[in-house]
Amino acid sequence: MNSSRQETARILIEQHQPTMLVLNAGAPSAIGPLHEQVWESFSRNRQVDTQHAFHWIRAALRHPLTPGSLVVAVSSGAALRGSPLSGGYSGAKAMIRFLAGYAADESRRAQLGIGFATVLPQLTPATELGAAAVAAYAQRQGVDTDTFAAALQPLLTPAIVGAEIARLCQDTDNQDEHREYQLTGHGLHAIS
Repeated sequence: MNSSRQETARILIEQHQPTMLVLNAGAPSAIGPLHEQVWESFSRNRQVDTQHAFHWIRAALRHPLTPGSLVVAVSSGAALRGSPLSGGYSGAKAMIRFLAGYAADESRRAQLGIGFATVLPQLTPATELGAAAVAAYAQRQGVDTDTFAAALQPLLTPAIVGAEIARLCQDTDNQDEHREYQLTGHGLHAIS
């Protein structure tokens, strides 16, 4: 299966020669504390989310995108703060962040001129995945979901994500760099 994923990324890059890739795949996390997880649930996000980013980033370097291209890897704010009710989710998302940084370094070393950006969205109840996590964390804190979500205002919505990713992709000054951004309801904010 891994070789077919690698092959898919290679074929699509070679056939379409994109100048922009936005990598955003994710499996739902098994919600529950560590002691209720099993390895299969704990590692699910590594097998889907991280593996997806790995194959596409690798292909972008091996069958290089044209100079000036941009690869946007969508991670999660959990990569910065952890996520104790989501198994290995935060670790899988942190690895995506590392992969993009490693790739930018390799692009720089090989003078490929490919830019990499990592976007770390804030938790939001505006998606099915986020709603489940918000409900679980609200229950853990002993508050209702509306009370918990109030701390996340303004809420990050799919429309904000789309607009901010599109804005990021319009920035063409990205050769051989790795930029990182937190994404909240206020928009993108560079991480120093």
